[in-house]
Amino acid sequence: MENVLKINNIMKKYSGFTLGEINTEIPAGFSTALIGANGAGKTTLIDVICGVTGMDSGNTVYFGGKEGIDSSAVRNRIGYCSSANFFPFDWKLKNIRTSMETAFDGFSREKFAGLCKRFKLGDPDEKKQKTLFKMSDGNRMRAYLAAVLARDTKLLVLDEPASSLDPLARDMLCDLFREYIADGNGDRSVIFSTHNIADMENATDYAVFMADGKITEQGFVEDLKEKYVLVHGEADKAEEARKLMLSFNGSSTNFEGIAPAENTVLLSKLDTAIEKPTLQQLSVGILRKAEKDGE
Repeated sequence: MENVLKINNIMKKYSGFTLGEINTEIPAGFSTALIGANGAGKTTLIDVICGVTGMDSGNTVYFGGKEGIDSSAVRNRIGYCSSANFFPFDWKLKNIRTSMETAFDGFSREKFAGLCKRFKLGDPDEKKQKTLFKMSDGNRMRAYLAAVLARDTKLLVLDEPASSLDPLARDMLCDLFREYIADGNGDRSVIFSTHNIADMENATDYAVFMADGKITEQGFVEDLKEKYVLVHGEADKAEEARKLMLSFNGSSTNFEGIAPAENTVLLSKLDTAIEKPTLQQLSVGILRKAEKDGE
């Protein structure tokens, strides 16, 4: 399978935090979610692979070739978007449009206007426009996304794009991811970090789980749902079941958690109910195990 990004031995050290070493390949033609708790290293990884922050060691290779982020050709094919101060706060939609037209050959003002309308931001040609400072956090993020999606790119790399969006806007963002990938006929990919796992499940094909600056698990979502199971049971079987599970929540009457699928037979003997987990449930189980292993 082709990869859109290959990460080789990336490491970035800060006072009190170290990212890496990270070694992984992200499949091309899919939407990949970076999932982890606050401080796991998701934003640092995104900043490093997009050249916003320098790495201490290692390298990245994009689009199945040999060039890294230092290549202008590679940079021009990547649409990067941060949730924090992406444009000056005194800018309006028309200023964003002008800057993107100047910086990128593949920016379409018609597509930008259409996305602004779709996001209910207004017309970039209107005389009276709000500055980014006067927009809500959600509308500010919509403006950032409209600017990036109006470019002709092969890869979107977005840091917490759904964090400030309401549920309807998150659903629209999932649609936009799917449209973006479909329009590329297998030649476009998306990488994004998220805390809104439940709302973004429909936009996630591949998941990379991070904890303490390292990757703890990854794979296609459907494969991970075969690798792990959701377990329900009665409280009197809880202690026996806990030994076979990755994560565990219990009360006086019942328990629930995630377990490796290989333990299904043993868990079934404890009169448990076995189900396929959602990405949200799977994420909680994997991240709790990583947290426990790191103690």
